[in-house]
Amino acid sequence: MTTKLSTGTSGALRTFAFWIANGTVGHPLLDDIDYWDALGESPSHLEMPFAIFANVLELDDDGEPVNAKYAERRAAAYIYQYMTGRLPDGEPPFEDWELRLY
Repeated sequence: MTTKLSTGTSGALRTFAFWIANGTVGHPLLDDIDYWDALGESPSHLEMPFAIFANVLELDDDGEPVNAKYAERRAAAYIYQYMTGRLPDGEPPFEDWELRLY
């Protein structure tokens, strides 16, 4: 049996990709940080926000996302840390499972 992503999960992933490409992910966390060129120079650093988003995203019993904004925030926190060398104030350190590349 093949299972596809729910429309909500597909939409959350598409929206996240749009925000990354548009330079507006994590609004307002990254508003003053121009991350696009820096991440574009190193594809592995662009890959990590997508991995974090996917690892943090939780789905309900119908396969619909329940914490897409939080998953986006964690991905944005990674970009923030990459660009500034520190996590945003109040943001917890990343756990190994958040950073795992499958």
